[in-house]
Amino acid sequence: MTDTAAVEVRRRIVVQAPIERAFTVFTERFGDVKPPEHNILGVPIAETVFEPKVGGHIYDRGTDGTECRWARVLAYEPPDRVVFSWDIGPTWQVEDDPEHTSEVEVTFVAETPQRTVVELTHRHLDRHGPGWESLRDGVAHDEGWPLYLSRFAALFPAGG
Repeated sequence: MTDTAAVEVRRRIVVQAPIERAFTVFTERFGDVKPPEHNILGVPIAETVFEPKVGGHIYDRGTDGTECRWARVLAYEPPDRVVFSWDIGPTWQVEDDPEHTSEVEVTFVAETPQRTVVELTHRHLDRHGPGWESLRDGVAHDEGWPLYLSRFAALFPAGG
């Protein structure tokens, strides 16, 4: 039995924006949130697409038109919550077996009408199998989810 805290990564940030705007910016501008150097395509990323519906995907489209579908949208509940799979394994390659993928839940909670608390939980990391700890350490590192969240917060100019 693995300790739950050991198999998940939690991060939290507060943005100066109403909850609806925070949710919309996160999903519609996910290509601005995801660092372009986080790329497993063989070419530079032209765009990152977040399909806003259950059953949709998050994918990178390369400058040559190739696509890398690396997440599936599992829950889409504007403006409160979105959940997507993390279909990238410990070797930083796409994992095709859903049984060997983890989940990322992002919740949005209005702290005030102009401030939103955004909580990200990357859970079930042990589902990735051998080497999952290195994946956990990678997404927990400053260049993982903390970088995504700081890039997200930077999309809101002072005053929202």
